[in-house]
Amino acid sequence: MKKIEIFKENQFNDLHMSRYIVHDSPYFKILNFNFRAGQELPIHSHDIEGQLSIAVLEGEGEFLAKEGATIPANPGDVLISDISEPHGVRAKSDLRVLVTIAPPI
Repeated sequence: MKKIEIFKENQFNDLHMSRYIVHDSPYFKILNFNFRAGQELPIHSHDIEGQLSIAVLEGEGEFLAKEGATIPANPGDVLISDISEPHGVRAKSDLRVLVTIAPPI
């Protein structure tokens, strides 16, 4: 068992989003992304089978989807989708999200 304090491990970067690998195993991967207001992870997809979740820990933003669709992203919200489905994140304020990918890529 291990404990990771992601608020201490991963800080914000004024130039680009910051990424921290929280956990990586053959079963799943957990990443923490921190975004300053206005930063984003552009819409993308992966040509593999699996699912992902994006949980908002702090801040406000939008989940980005195909064809310009957006879904509000607030603390406590979780987006779940197939990893092959287009997805992204845009921060309206400083934003911390936790992404889980299974199986890991």
